[in-house]
Amino acid sequence: MLVLDKLSKSYGGRDVLAGLSHTFRAGEFVAIMGESGVGKSTLLNLIAGLDAPDSGQVLVDGTPMAALDDAAATRLRRTRMGFIFQAFHVLPHLSLRQNVALPLLLNGAIDGRADEMLDAVGLGGRGADFPRQLSGGELQRVAIARALVHRPALLLADEPTGNLDPDTAQGILELLRRETRQSGAGAIMVTHSHAAAAMADQVLLLTRSGLKLT
Repeated sequence: MLVLDKLSKSYGGRDVLAGLSHTFRAGEFVAIMGESGVGKSTLLNLIAGLDAPDSGQVLVDGTPMAALDDAAATRLRRTRMGFIFQAFHVLPHLSLRQNVALPLLLNGAIDGRADEMLDAVGLGGRGADFPRQLSGGELQRVAIARALVHRPALLLADEPTGNLDPDTAQGILELLRRETRQSGAGAIMVTHSHAAAAMADQVLLLTRSGLKLT
């Protein structure tokens, strides 16, 4: 499903990732842990094609991301991937329902699942509210609902429970597992939380020397 082939990336002359290779299988929920600054978020951006490696390649279903033009890469992300970023990227001028429904609308699908997903993240009945009315933790849950609404084949999650209390975090992690298992999707979750990582099928440690099974 996803292959990292000798992936390298540096910023300002400092190597962040150096010759990283790994294969992720479809339907697998993987947690990636590691020290701050080791390149976990960079890795997610490279996988999504939001950043380009200095060398090596990312292959999604056998297709090199670097071989896609901007339109094709955008189409692949829109149809096949779901993203949960630390910055949330919730659009302030759209209601919660409109934010969550956005991937469906961009893919030409009906938006009836938006309210279902808002309910699943504990925000049922608030579809008409706007982001300015929400706390940081609630905004994170909107971002999670939006990432899952179109049933992506690959979910990329960067600290998806970072702003949530332990009980809410547990419920969200169970939702991520349930949704990805039902659709047969793969999931890669970057986290500092050992409790979150314990929900994964496999936990990998990212170090300067690469990814290794813990």
